[in-house]
Amino acid sequence: MKAFLEESKGVVIFFDEGRFGLQPVVGRQWARRGSKQRVSVLPGYRFFYIYAGVSPLTRETFILYLPGVDTEIINVYLRELSKEYRNRKVLIFMDRAGWHTSKKLSIPPNIQIELLPPYSPELNPVEHLWQWLRRHSCRNQMFSNLDVVMNTITTDFKTLSSNERKHLCHCNYLLHYK
Repeated sequence: MKAFLEESKGVVIFFDEGRFGLQPVVGRQWARRGSKQRVSVLPGYRFFYIYAGVSPLTRETFILYLPGVDTEIINVYLRELSKEYRNRKVLIFMDRAGWHTSKKLSIPPNIQIELLPPYSPELNPVEHLWQWLRRHSCRNQMFSNLDVVMNTITTDFKTLSSNERKHLCHCNYLLHYK
C-alpha cells in the first residue's frame, strides 16, 4: 500500500454502507432519579442507505445516500467516486458482502478494490462513523420522515471538524504509512 500511495499519488479509502431510517436508536440517557423517560416510535420500516468512503490518512470522505444495496447500486457509487477522483488512483478496502464480490461489479479503471478479511468489521473505520451517527444523530429521536433523518445526519456530519473525523475514523494499523 505504501508503494501505491507514493507512486500513483493515490488515495486509500475504506468503504461501507449503513442503513438508517425511521426506526429510532433507543439508548440510555440521563434522567431525574425515579422518573421514567419515554421515546416515541413511529411504526414501519422505511429506510435508506448511506454509502461512505473514508480515507483515514487524508481525512477525505465521499458519501452518497442511496435507496438500497445491490450490485447495480454499488456500481453507481463506484462510477461517481471515479468521477470525483478522475485524476487519481483509488484503492478501496471493503467487506465481502455479496454485491461487493459480484461478477457484475463494474470497476472503473482508476479504482482498485481490496477485500478485508471475512468477519472483521473492526478493521473498517467506517464502522466507527456509523456508530457515531447512530449515537449522536439518531439516538432517542422520532423523525417524521426520511428527509428529516437525512438532513439531521448531514448536518451532524458537517459539524465534525477535520480532527474529529481523524479521531473517529482512525486506523492504528495505518499509522506507519504516513
